[in-house]
Amino acid sequence: MNAKYALPAILACTCAGVVTPALAEDAAQLVLHDGFDGKDFAPSGHLYYRENFEQKAGTIEFQSDVKRSGTGALKLSVKPFCPPGKANCSERAEIWERTKYRVPYDQGVWYGFAVKFADPIPSGDHRYLIAQWKREIGPQAEGDFSPFLALRLNNGKLFATVETNYLAPVAKKDEIKNGGKACSDGETPVWFRPDTNQMRALVATDGNWNTADGEEFTDCTSAIKVINRGNSLPPPASGWIDFAIYSKPGPDGSGHIEIFANNKWISTVTGHIGHADHGLGKNQYFKFGPYRAADTTVWTLYYDDFRRSPHCADVLADPNLCPMKSIDHQ
Repeated sequence: MNAKYALPAILACTCAGVVTPALAEDAAQLVLHDGFDGKDFAPSGHLYYRENFEQKAGTIEFQSDVKRSGTGALKLSVKPFCPPGKANCSERAEIWERTKYRVPYDQGVWYGFAVKFADPIPSGDHRYLIAQWKREIGPQAEGDFSPFLALRLNNGKLFATVETNYLAPVAKKDEIKNGGKACSDGETPVWFRPDTNQMRALVATDGNWNTADGEEFTDCTSAIKVINRGNSLPPPASGWIDFAIYSKPGPDGSGHIEIFANNKWISTVTGHIGHADHGLGKNQYFKFGPYRAADTTVWTLYYDDFRRSPHCADVLADPNLCPMKSIDHQ
């Protein structure tokens, strides 16, 4: 394990009979970690590879040739798999949190993980995701609910989006330029999707983002507010990217997200975050790995140093960078 992510023994151990009753009852208070250094998932991470039709497009490998720290890292790939003509088919190789260790939807939690893009990096105009945060969907829920937070790739560029229920637009803009500069102060570029009762906001981009990117974000909203902290997301070709992200949905306007990458503060997002539709579950959950609409090539990503904690200092490599320490207790 990388020393900078070493956890106190009392927190890191998940051995049978050692976890205290308080931790056993409240998964949100657990500190989780997996450096992917063995031949399977570490018990301390509570992760697994989901088995379903779309995941059959994927392969998972615990390997040691490409790694960020320790002795190994996870290699996740997707290949063409969707049958011709099958509508809305996707190809995935995603790692999930085990259900019993998920965090309640109304609680905040810090996530960290490192990702490296293998060559060739997809450069087309297509749907690619590398990590996503969602709300559980119960059997009575109606609709297709997008992740309330997602790290995405399009045209070879990295960006982040936040999703919430549809709220009426501020005003129609003729054109959104340069990642949303046409929006007024206090507004955020948004893609309104009233037909699905959702809207998607653009909340962070890499330094190569330009006018031609994100053409769907043609409107503005004041329901989601973004503070740009003066740094862009790293470009996909820059090597290992280490994310530290605070996730606290709040469809009622109480949402709060913090995004760090490679020890740089990227953005703060507040306001309406996530969905409140009938039939949705009580927990949020995180999953990572390549996910795309049906495609014709093999796409590979490497992951290392997964961690999760209610406290920023357990996740952000430099605890001195932790913002607003009070959010650890929200």
